[in-house]
Amino acid sequence: MAKKQATPQPSAPRSASTTTTPAKPPPSTPSTTKQTPSQSTSVTKTAPSTLSPRSSPQEIAIHVWNKYIQETPSRTLFLDIFLLYIALNGAVQFIYCIIGGNYPFNAFLSGFGAAVGQFVLTVSLRMQTVEQSPTETNTGSKTKVVDGVEEKCTGQISSERAFADFVFGSLILHGFCVNFIN
Repeated sequence: MAKKQATPQPSAPRSASTTTTPAKPPPSTPSTTKQTPSQSTSVTKTAPSTLSPRSSPQEIAIHVWNKYIQETPSRTLFLDIFLLYIALNGAVQFIYCIIGGNYPFNAFLSGFGAAVGQFVLTVSLRMQTVEQSPTETNTGSKTKVVDGVEEKCTGQISSERAFADFVFGSLILHGFCVNFIN
């Protein structure tokens, strides 16, 4: 016997009051579907969320790096990149002094001193602008009374004030370095 084929019924015009729900596609099973190269997903090896006492040094390093990237604010990441640049700059100057000679020794001292001084100022800025958890902030807070009003003092300065101090210190540092070269 031949099977009857279903003929499509002409659809009646829909009225505004009738609603239809779209048909859900049948669930696919992993064994019957094929993935094309454009649909395949790449599997990346990630470090476990917790480390065991027998973790390898590579797993520890990956775990620390992932935590650092996930939990560090972007401002602090930018400061860390700048610190890396300053350290590399100082190292290159020192290596050049050893290999190429240090004929204008005051120029070397000025450049290397500027790199070290800027590194110290940037570390200070990073320490002042790092965000603290609420428990750390509450432990060092004191209250003082000024004109009958009780104020809570945390002992920290604002990020804007820390950046202004950084800029002022950098200007003084580089002023001394330029003066030392001449």
